[in-house]
Amino acid sequence: MKETSARLVGPVEIVGTGLIGTSIALACRRAGLEVLLTDTDPDHVRTATGLGAGRARTPGDVPQLVVVAVPPDALGAAITATLDAAGPDTVVTDVGSVKAAPLAAVAGHPAISRYVGSHPMAGTEHSGPLSASAALFDGRPWAVTPGPDATPAAARLVEALVVLCGAVPVPLSPVEHDRAVARTSHVPHLMASLVAGTLAGASADHLALSGTGVRDVTRVAGGDPRLYSQIIGGNAGAVAALLTEVRARLDLAIEAVAGDDRAGLESLLAYGQAGTRAIPGKHGTAPQAMEAVRVSVPDHPGELARLFADAGASGVNIEDVRIDHDPGRPVGLVELDVVAARAEELRVALESNGWVTHR
Repeated sequence: MKETSARLVGPVEIVGTGLIGTSIALACRRAGLEVLLTDTDPDHVRTATGLGAGRARTPGDVPQLVVVAVPPDALGAAITATLDAAGPDTVVTDVGSVKAAPLAAVAGHPAISRYVGSHPMAGTEHSGPLSASAALFDGRPWAVTPGPDATPAAARLVEALVVLCGAVPVPLSPVEHDRAVARTSHVPHLMASLVAGTLAGASADHLALSGTGVRDVTRVAGGDPRLYSQIIGGNAGAVAALLTEVRARLDLAIEAVAGDDRAGLESLLAYGQAGTRAIPGKHGTAPQAMEAVRVSVPDHPGELARLFADAGASGVNIEDVRIDHDPGRPVGLVELDVVAARAEELRVALESNGWVTHR
């Protein structure tokens, strides 16, 4: 591949028009680029086209960049086929959740210098083109993982795609990427699924006590089991190593609870608390101490809008929001996460407007 400018001018081809692929296509169209769509399911292409994500690729098209966005088990073959068919200057990336395995699958390919893996850390529990959004990647980290044979020009072009989609490029080696996502995504998903599994078949009386805590812990367990088995299975080594660490701490937790070892239990809980504090704050800044301001909100139209308007007028920035519905009355409990130092200021401002807060 000749060393050309990293300016992304298109066309960009998307291979696989599911949630991620169609979202990338929409972001590229938002930027004015020509987008070509390819999928083994023609209905997905028609749907994505109808959403304004681009047009079906024709034999004469020559994309500047191809983004492979297919399920994990199909990545290696799809990347190889794309490199085989691509023009001599076309760069190929993929957006799979693991990076070492796809790179190994194309090792020795004559066009491997034009392949650069990548992985946007964004998504939802939903799938398919109808769930796509051009704003899906805004402000999100997106790993760029060139292998040792990739040219700098290819890596720069993939970084240009990341920036165009509104995301933040994070350079990593494929191996370090897989270790990182095992810790921040794959093992947490498994843990959420294990906890959620304890709810299956539970009595209605027990489930009636469900609150924001159990919803927060189990939310990601709602993802497609077939997809996530591919994602986690493709990163088996890194995931298994971390699961071994978790199992050791789980054994300690069982011993502490069964043996009424309050000091041991507190030590485990404190270790977990330290982990939550290690998570970066928004925009990659240092984490700040947060506090939830809890407000009772009548469950009828217009009340949330009024709450947010009053919160905005206070001048206190809302960092996150959670809503828990009272099963016994038409009232919701809204938790507004704010910087701890300004929580009382927000409470006073809301109470002055007639809101009931819970201290």
